[in-house]
Amino acid sequence: MVDTFYTRLGEEALTRLVAAFYRRVRADDLLGPMYPSDDWEAAERRLRDFLIFRFGGPDQYIQERGHPRLRMRHGPFKIGLAERDRWLDLMGAAMKEVGIPEDLAPTLGGFFAQVADFMRNHEEG
Repeated sequence: MVDTFYTRLGEEALTRLVAAFYRRVRADDLLGPMYPSDDWEAAERRLRDFLIFRFGGPDQYIQERGHPRLRMRHGPFKIGLAERDRWLDLMGAAMKEVGIPEDLAPTLGGFFAQVADFMRNHEEG
């Protein structure tokens, strides 16, 4: 299935997806403040390169950053249920905006949900 995503979507669609997502994050009151104001372009590039690699495209992300180590890299940020859910809401809206094919959307959304939940490092209550 990984090869299918990159073959079907291609780099251009994944680039548009990440751009649509980050347009939302920049304006978001919960997630936006987590990003340094001078790092938006780099953050967008990192996520784009990670998704391209993860879904069967070129390994630029690995070449530049090595193993993803997602939990470690996000450790400095409080990520609880609210942050996870907002991330998923914004990514879901971005997926709809760019027209992710209906047959790929559930699996892609499931991947995002799994990763977003894995990133949680703060328990509420």
